[in-house]
Amino acid sequence: MLMDIVIVGAGGHGKIVLEILRLKGEHRVVGFVDADPTLEGQTVAGLPVLGSAGALGKLKGKVKGAIVAIGDNRTRSAYAQKLRLQGLSLVSAIHPAAIVSSAARLGNNIVIAAGATVCTDTQVGDLSIINTGAVVDHECMIGEAAHVCPGALLAGRVTLETGVFVGLGAKVIQCLSIGAWSTIGAGAVILRDVPAGVTVVGVPGRVIASASTPGQAAA
Repeated sequence: MLMDIVIVGAGGHGKIVLEILRLKGEHRVVGFVDADPTLEGQTVAGLPVLGSAGALGKLKGKVKGAIVAIGDNRTRSAYAQKLRLQGLSLVSAIHPAAIVSSAARLGNNIVIAAGATVCTDTQVGDLSIINTGAVVDHECMIGEAAHVCPGALLAGRVTLETGVFVGLGAKVIQCLSIGAWSTIGAGAVILRDVPAGVTVVGVPGRVIASASTPGQAAA
């Protein structure tokens, strides 16, 4: 029996998630929830925007599940906590054109987009996104609420801790660890471990900012 669910986030990522869910046919999406009050009552991709996060309480009993379709890692994590408190099941969206090893371990509320590859013995934590055409090689550990952007490449045994953002087309060589809530800029090549809470750009990657010194170049 199909489960009625809502998508939290009516933007571009939400449309992608809706498309994946429609292709899979495992759940029935009844509408969107979005923080933008001007969207309430409008139609996005053929579905109504039912209201803001405050509408979740009203929907309880009418829907059984939800998926947070928001690209920002911290925002996605915060909304997921609200959904859990409402007692809603968090569902995932895995595109039929993605390649996912049967030996991969997948969390809840994850999105694996078209053309992405998730290889053997990889673990993908709750709320993570493996975006279009990204490659996550063998035995990687993807922490909760991480985002691997389109075309990014992770070699084998890479660890992304909680909230890591790996930008468009970035590359991380094997056996490295990227610390929690760090950002890897688009096109960067990471050749050594990255500490928590920093921004890394360039080839090879270099730290340009940290949580304690925003906007300042690191030595």
